[in-house]
Formats: sequence, structure tokens, C-alpha cells
Amino acid sequence: MSQLLSPPPSHPSQQRRRKAMPRRSGSSEKKTTTAKVLMLLLLRMLRKRQSLIEVMRVEPADEGSDAPEHGESSSSAEGPDEAEEVYEEAIVGCRTQVYTLAALGFITSRDRDDILVSLNEMEKKAKAKEITWRLDKEDVYMNIEAALVNVVGEPAKRLHIARSRNALVVTDLLLWSLESIEKILASIKKLQVLLVNLASKNEGLIIPGYIHQQRAQPVLLQHHLLSYVEQLERDAGRLTGCKNRMNFCPLIPCALAGKGLPADGLSTAENSDFKYTMSTTAVPDHDFVMELLSANSTTANHLKKLCEDWILWASEEFGFLNPSDSVSNGSSNAQQKKHPDPLKLVCGNSARVVGYLVSHLVLYYGLPQGYNRDLPGDEQPLVESVQTISEMLTASTEFAESISFNRERIQGALEDGHLDATTLAVYLLKKGVPFRFSHEIVGRSVALCIEKKCQLSDLTLDELQSINPVFEEDVYNYLGVENSVKKLSSYGSTCPECVAKQLTFWVSRLGIS
Repeated sequence: MSQLLSPPPSHPSQQRRRKAMPRRSGSSEKKTTTAKVLMLLLLRMLRKRQSLIEVMRVEPADEGSDAPEHGESSSSAEGPDEAEEVYEEAIVGCRTQVYTLAALGFITSRDRDDILVSLNEMEKKAKAKEITWRLDKEDVYMNIEAALVNVVGEPAKRLHIARSRNALVVTDLLLWSLESIEKILASIKKLQVLLVNLASKNEGLIIPGYIHQQRAQPVLLQHHLLSYVEQLERDAGRLTGCKNRMNFCPLIPCALAGKGLPADGLSTAENSDFKYTMSTTAVPDHDFVMELLSANSTTANHLKKLCEDWILWASEEFGFLNPSDSVSNGSSNAQQKKHPDPLKLVCGNSARVVGYLVSHLVLYYGLPQGYNRDLPGDEQPLVESVQTISEMLTASTEFAESISFNRERIQGALEDGHLDATTLAVYLLKKGVPFRFSHEIVGRSVALCIEKKCQLSDLTLDELQSINPVFEEDVYNYLGVENSVKKLSSYGSTCPECVAKQLTFWVSRLGIS
């Protein structure tokens, strides 16, 4: 697989091209990091990963099989790091149960303290990835209970009093999701910071703005880059809202209707690091999975928009963007090509993230109230979605760190398309010309430019007045891409003053020094 990520031997023309581009310091390390990200994205497109419950469950070995002795790790426990992560979440749930049992008098204060000390030791081992599985225990909860019995003894056997396995699974899934959201938010912010810094480095650079893939108006590159930052900020807002709504404790109602024990629901929630409780909908309600999958899908679409833009800009037809060698690969057939592979893989994996949402929606559709055996089927799409969107953000960030913009090619593109036509219409409106009439005047002016093979700013005042006598000498203050950008001065527009305010806002909001 690593061979897929290595560029083929370079053609002499490609070598010359690469020599012309200065290599960043630490390029080999960056290439290695990017290759790892590409490997993850490629593997994700080629194979399926274990679901959360599959990782948590360890099936007993058949009699007569070559099973490891107790205490040895099994092959089924080997795999993604979610095994250790779920172990940590399960320990949190056990710690909550210990407090509840002690408050209700089922265990003594000394037993409570002994069990908590043992759980703390297990948590340290889980974080250090030193946890091993017992093959004769069905899942992570039975493993924890067995380990506690070995250390504490009889009191640990009371750990499962008034506990539902389904409630435990949902609790761990919630805790895992909350932690995953924090990691995704951190990755989003990192990409935002890079885009803001990239905007700061390219002050005053004007690019063609496109509508329907046609050149429409000139915009500052800074303005364009900050538009991605705004989209990512909305993505972060969706994830934050999702996190707030999923911060409930599903341990209170047990399997369905509650417990026959006078447990304090609020204290149980607080001991589980949750903010509030729910009743009978806590266990079967997987809306939080749907919402997180939806938020990830929106983020994936925004990343694809960014990457599709940059893929076009990196092409020979555009040439606006120069990716460094550390984030580019060659071609096995056309040796002169330089592929922005991380971006292509981000675009490809965006479809997978959307697919995970669709899978959950179909699974969840029409289920009756109460817990249903269908529900564990949404855990694999959730884990895959979180892992994939994290890798997509990493790949996009790696690429953004390693690009520069070709000012000469961008300047050449500004000479075509009559990008100041809209500003000319603004000029006519300020002269009191009705919009429909000004639209016609601008169209005739552009037609004259096409006939003369020139720009609007190249037309003489006599030529403009031959179209309509409303034109005066001040019209030239509105023509040309530089003047056009300056005249677009409404709130949030692309004029330098407005963009400077936007840039200052984002620098402050993201805490960029």
C-alpha cells in the first residue's frame, strides 16, 4: 500500500519543475506525515472496521481450540484503538455505579473506596493501552467486574445491581461521542487558524470570483479564504449544539421503566460527568447519533468544496495554486503530472461520511418506542464517520500548510471575463439609471469590448457616451478590478476595509497571536 503513496520516478521535465519550487524545511518529515494520513484514507475506502460493540465483545473460544490462557489478549480484541477508549468510558460508568451502591447501602464505604482505587488503576492501564482481555468473559463490563473481584473480592460482585446492559452501552457511546466531538472541534479550529494565517499572508491579492463556474466578479483572496473559515465555524456550532443536547445520563431508567431502588438521578448523572437525566427515552433514543452523523456530513461537504476549489486551482488550466512536493504525487503514466492526492482522497471520503448518515436514517426509520435490537447497528457508522472526518480534516490541514499562490497566473486570469461589469452597473444606478436599463447599457458596453478585444477600462469616454450619454469622466473610478473591489463596500463584502475587519475578527475569535 505504501507504494501507492510514493511518486513514480520523475521525468526530467518534472524534475526541472520541482527544482524551480523551493522545498520547505522538514519536507521529508511532512511527506511522512502526509503519507500516513493518505494511508488511513485509502484503507478506509478499501475495508470495513469493527463496530464499537464488536470491539467490546470477546467471544469465548470453542472447546479444544488453541485459546490463550486467562489474562492473555485475544485476537478479536486487537484492532482499532476504540477498545481502550471504550474501556475508559465503561470505567466511568462503573465508578458512577459504585457511588450509587454505596449511597443505597449495598456496599460499605470501605468497599466503595477499595473499588474506586482499583478502577483508577484500571483507568491508568487503559490510557496506557495495557489492558488485556479474558476470553471467558463476554465483554468489557464482565472483564472489569472480574478484575475487581480478583482484587476486592465479594463486594465487586454486586456491581451489576439494577444495571441494564443496553443502558451501559448507550452511556459508553455517549461518553465516547462527547470526547470525539471535542477532538473534531480541535481539528476544525486548527484548519481555521491555518486558513486565517494563509489569508493574512496574501493581503491585496485579487482573484476571479466564480458563479456557475463562470468568472463573475473580482474578490480578494483573503475574502475567499475567510468564507471557508465561516463555513467551518458553522460546522463547529452544529457540533457544539449536538454536544449540549447529548449531555444526558441514560443510566437512570435502567432498561425501560426505571429502578426499584431509590437512586438519586441527579447525583448519578453528575457522577457520570453528565449534566442532566432522562426518563424512558434515554436508552432507545439514538437521536444524538443521527445528529452527530449529520454534523459530520455537513462538515465533509464543506471540506469537499474547499478541496474541489483547490484541485481546480492546482491544475494547469488554472495554475492559481502551487502545492509543495510534500503533499503531491506523480503519475505512473503521465510523468509530468503533479497530483494533489490528499485533496482527492478527502473528496472521495466525503461520500462515505454522507453514506454513514443515510445508513443510520434507514436503520432508525419506523422503529417503535423502546429499545430495539436494531440500534447497535448504528455504532459502526458512527465510529467510521468520526474517524473518517477526523482524517479528512487532518489531510486538508496538511495540504493547507504546504501551498502557495501563483500571483502571475492569477493576474493573467483577471484580464478576461470583464469582471468589473457589475461595478459599472453600480455606477449607472448612482447616476439615476433604472436597473433594467443599466443592465442593457452594460451589456452593450461588454459587447463593444468583445468586438474591440479590450477591457471596459480601455474604452474611451466617447465610445462609452456613444452607448449612452450618462457616462462621465468619473466612470473610470469604477472600472478595473482594483477599483471594482474597492467599490464593493457593503457589510461583509470584498472591499479591503471590510475584509480587514473580518480578518481582525477571526484572529481575535480563534485566539491567533
